Amino acid sequence: MTDHRQSNDLIHETSPYLLQHAHNPVNWRAWNRESLGLARDLDRPILLSIGYSACHWCHVMERESFEDEDTADFMNANFVCIKIDREERPDLDKIYQLAHHMIAQRAGGWPLNVVIAPDSHAPFFAGTYFPKHPRHGMPAFVDVLERVTGYFRSHRDELTGHASAVQEAFRRTEPAGEADVNPEIFSRAARELRDSYDPEHGGFGAAPKFPHPTTLELCLRYRTHNRDDEVNQPRSLQMAQHTLAAMARGGLCDQLGGGFYRYSVDRAWIIPHFEKMLYDNAQLLQLYVDAWQACGEDLFRDTATSTANWVIAEMQSPSGGYYSSIDADSEGEEGKFYVWSTDEIRSIIGEREYAAMEVRYGLAGTPNFEGKWHLNIAESLETVAGRCLVDVESAASLLSNAKKKLLESRAKRIHPQLDDKILTAWNALMIKSMAHAGRKLGQEEFVSSAQRALEFVRNSLWRNGRLLATARDDRAHLNAYLDDYVFLIDAVLELNQSRWRSSEMDFAITLADTVLEQFEDNDLGGLYFTSNDHEVLLHRTKPTADDATPSGNGIAAGVLLRLGHLLGETRYLETAERILRLFSATANRLPSAHGSLLIAMEEYLYPPRIIVLRSDPKTTREWTRSLLSQYAPDTMIMTIPNDEENLPGVLNNLKSALKPAGETTAYICQGVSCSPPITRLEEFIDRVKQHNIDS
Repeated sequence: MTDHRQSNDLIHETSPYLLQHAHNPVNWRAWNRESLGLARDLDRPILLSIGYSACHWCHVMERESFEDEDTADFMNANFVCIKIDREERPDLDKIYQLAHHMIAQRAGGWPLNVVIAPDSHAPFFAGTYFPKHPRHGMPAFVDVLERVTGYFRSHRDELTGHASAVQEAFRRTEPAGEADVNPEIFSRAARELRDSYDPEHGGFGAAPKFPHPTTLELCLRYRTHNRDDEVNQPRSLQMAQHTLAAMARGGLCDQLGGGFYRYSVDRAWIIPHFEKMLYDNAQLLQLYVDAWQACGEDLFRDTATSTANWVIAEMQSPSGGYYSSIDADSEGEEGKFYVWSTDEIRSIIGEREYAAMEVRYGLAGTPNFEGKWHLNIAESLETVAGRCLVDVESAASLLSNAKKKLLESRAKRIHPQLDDKILTAWNALMIKSMAHAGRKLGQEEFVSSAQRALEFVRNSLWRNGRLLATARDDRAHLNAYLDDYVFLIDAVLELNQSRWRSSEMDFAITLADTVLEQFEDNDLGGLYFTSNDHEVLLHRTKPTADDATPSGNGIAAGVLLRLGHLLGETRYLETAERILRLFSATANRLPSAHGSLLIAMEEYLYPPRIIVLRSDPKTTREWTRSLLSQYAPDTMIMTIPNDEENLPGVLNNLKSALKPAGETTAYICQGVSCSPPITRLEEFIDRVKQHNIDS
């Protein structure tokens, strides 16, 4: 057993994941100059172990191996052992996940265990979870490490040349040249998604089934500029609608507390992997708002509302920033916090409430998760009402009362661990989504939540004109990455559509200028994941495809296009075009995996509509009512008070054309051209309707 009186070098870190390992008998170190220098001085390979706080199999491997004295003794004697939180160091995680794919010829995951040379840091072994003892065809962890150390001692000459080969293999993964952006890529993506779609349960591919928010956003957006595609256009909308409904009714969604889990272990969205990640919920929140506007289903609006309320209640810190994740495990068991026995439920709620719950959530027969029930919606409210012999309103009241009682009871359980570090990129995703939900749903508290989070980022993670990546307990550190910058620009643009603040637009411009200065490849185009003044690593990646979060280059191209059109700034437009041309050939090979790039490509080929209203925001409600009620992903609306002066770029030319200043003047812009000032509401509504027909 671990002696919790001892500690290793991780005790000085801020990451909850690293602190979890600070009392292991393994002599863990953080990735830093001292640790890397020690490996060189001792001429020992580095055992690099990468995970994160909410990772179930990371916890399993810790209990089995990293808390085991014998395993720790072998690791300490033969390696310099370095632990990394992949959420704090996505730069390293991207490099060594790619290395794992090259070495093992299969996808990686977490925990990721890589052995790298002490001088070049090139990997020569990579794997994920290993058990303490051999089982299920997997070797024991110590047996693997013994073979690795033997290889290191007997193949030193080969390892010298191996480093160059690894770097060359990395270089071959990068795009080689530019290509035109072809609109045919959108229909190809739609066909790929149609072929991988699960028509029975929704979603794409087989189990385990992930929500893939950017993929679903592609499906929703497809009709915006592809209305002539009579096959894929309605099919894409149907795939999104079916999948979103299945996820909202199923076990991927927390039916009591709100919010979404990481993924479903089965095809039918019944049983999830129970960790809750901020980035999943950020992307899904915006998606459900958009789906409500596109499809009109109350389920989507209600799901978005419950998700946003959960974020405010459980994921927002008192200082305003959003926490990172909630663990899947509590008391050593996955999902224990969330599941129920029927006896527990009966002891908490009344008989009539139980009768309604039994129908609504299908609580009959064999429980669906290890002898207990994880709640999934099985029947409609109308069916509940019919079987309970009450009207629909009464059925809804019974269910609401029952859920409230169960939620209060659940709150008394031992909670899963919260990872309370605050990441700039993930906060930016949630700021955008909360602002979007508040604006579209008319929920001012959501906008206020986004505002508090942005203020935290600016106060705590913005230092000397540069962003930092992570903060916890009043300690902010680590150079920010591409995602931190471009996700935050996206968030500021969305929040400024909810209420204009010139200082925040100036902030977005500063962020964009830093992206061009620090991340752009001026020779080949595209943006690196790390800045020019970042620590030199084995490889400098350019993120292309989406993974759990959108591609940094995809989001960068989109926000630079929008900012460039909004301000008339050609530098931004030119950089965006170079990004899209560089990655066009790569995206063409598998369009459906490059959703954020495709969305940016769409806005490159069909520039967004930008509506600027100069007026007191309180007087523009009639002007914006119709715009806010429709699904229009290609439209930005900026309401700028008449007394704002010295606006950036071409915005300064779009002034009020009326006196007194309380009246509204509208400009409808697309690409590089804007309409003459519009001062009559009727004309404005007609122009907006005509645009919707034409597009």
